[in-house]
Amino acid sequence: MQNIIDRFISYVTIDTQSDPKSDATPSTAKQWILANRLVEELKDIGMQDVSVDEHGYVMATLPANTDEEVPVIGFISHMDTSPDFNGTNVKPRIIEKYNGKDIVLHEKENIILSPRYFEDLLLYKGQTLIVTDGTSLLGADDKAGITEIVTAMEYLIGHPEIKHGKIRIAFTPDEEIGRGAAKFNVEKFGAEWAYTMDGSQIGELEYENFNAAGVTVTIKGKSVHPGYAKGKMVNSMVIANKFANMLPPRETPQQTEGTEGFFHFSHITGDVEKTVLEGIVRDHDFDKFEARKELLQKITNELNFKHGHVISLEIKDQYYNMKEKIEPVFHIVEIAEEAMRDAGIEPLIKPIRGGTDGSQLSYMGLPCPNIFAGGHNFHGKYEYIPVESMQKAIEVIVKIARRTAERYGASSAENN
Repeated sequence: MQNIIDRFISYVTIDTQSDPKSDATPSTAKQWILANRLVEELKDIGMQDVSVDEHGYVMATLPANTDEEVPVIGFISHMDTSPDFNGTNVKPRIIEKYNGKDIVLHEKENIILSPRYFEDLLLYKGQTLIVTDGTSLLGADDKAGITEIVTAMEYLIGHPEIKHGKIRIAFTPDEEIGRGAAKFNVEKFGAEWAYTMDGSQIGELEYENFNAAGVTVTIKGKSVHPGYAKGKMVNSMVIANKFANMLPPRETPQQTEGTEGFFHFSHITGDVEKTVLEGIVRDHDFDKFEARKELLQKITNELNFKHGHVISLEIKDQYYNMKEKIEPVFHIVEIAEEAMRDAGIEPLIKPIRGGTDGSQLSYMGLPCPNIFAGGHNFHGKYEYIPVESMQKAIEVIVKIARRTAERYGASSAENN
């Protein structure tokens, strides 16, 4: 267990936040620190064909140790952490044999990780937790996935009796800003299918996700002295408020679950002259996704007719539901299910209320379901991860490699 903790902490203490305002890849130079470190570490543990390209994508190979023709599979995680919360100066803390009570993260600021609010904590009573100090995110999303993949490869190298085909691994930049797969070289990666290790709770296995679009609404107003504004002033902030209120009031993130879609405005900046609303549209059903975009255009048209064409609407599709690409090759999900049960885990198959690199990669020709990495409360100071969940994720990776080989005729010494 200690080697997992040490490896994980060595990764999360490197600041790798991505930056949505940057056009570079990686979007932040500091992501190179982890990328270059991983290159050296992968070489040290015995991986082959280790490389990092000009965009910061790290790839490596574990050669097959069987003569059977086994499909090349892959495992992928992302190096960057979310820009939504402080990711600098991460100071992880170890909580051994968690007692099921409140965890004081920051005494001075009275920041408490409590099972009364975060009920999932009680699932891990008696286990070893890694938490924040209350001033930053932890970075388990997705440095837990990196830890698990590297450790699993190290284990397979040290246990040649476990037969497996060729395995490719990759670590990507900028997933948190929706660009993790943007410059991923699928042909170079060379896998028939892969798994992202980027889920949350132990047991999660996901192969469907939101259809997603980004939305920018720009409203232009006219500023006039308020004492003489009658019939002349156009207050862009008032129109922006009208726009938001014309959306279905119950179709928001905080009021939806499962496969229910939503509208979400996350940023607003403005004054009388100009206001900009930035947000997202999400829905698992493609037809409903399209209907949501049509509603935004309808609202734009209605308000423009009323106020004199002051609104411009930009909608940019970001990714689509990978279910369409996974179902024709559903055996790759079945292999993951079998591997989890081999590890004593009951799979929790559910749709992702978000997206992963895998959703974009699936549409680029690399079918890519998502598997748990073990962390909770991502992107904030309450983030934590049970070490035992990371152990199980490592075991699942190893058993996926073994199960895949077994399907194509290779048998492991551990089964003989």
